Amino acid sequence: QVQLVESGGGLVQSGGSLRLSCAASGFAFRLYNMRWYRQSPGKERELVADISSFGGSTNYADSVKGRFAISRDNAKNTVYLQMNSLKPEDTAVYYCNVFYAGPGRGNYWGQGTQVTVSS
Repeated sequence: QVQLVESGGGLVQSGGSLRLSCAASGFAFRLYNMRWYRQSPGKERELVADISSFGGSTNYADSVKGRFAISRDNAKNTVYLQMNSLKPEDTAVYYCNVFYAGPGRGNYWGQGTQVTVSS
């Protein structure tokens, strides 16, 4: 079955950096676009970044452009989110996402990883 497991969150000071990882299993990772979302308390989940199946195309929310970078390693079935110049408003739970088109078609999410940026 489709599984996504995030890691790499933590507490960091404003201006610092973190690298999130999402290990995927149960599907042909290399064939799927992957996404990172985040959700802060009281707010809707928002799309942060996405990357095409072979990494040739990436997109970012305006709020993170120039600071965050999404990448993937198809040999390791892993997608990454490098976060630089972090701000307190980046504090959220970050989720990895894939829309799986096989049996059990639908959106799949990891358990999330907490990122807290102190001012």
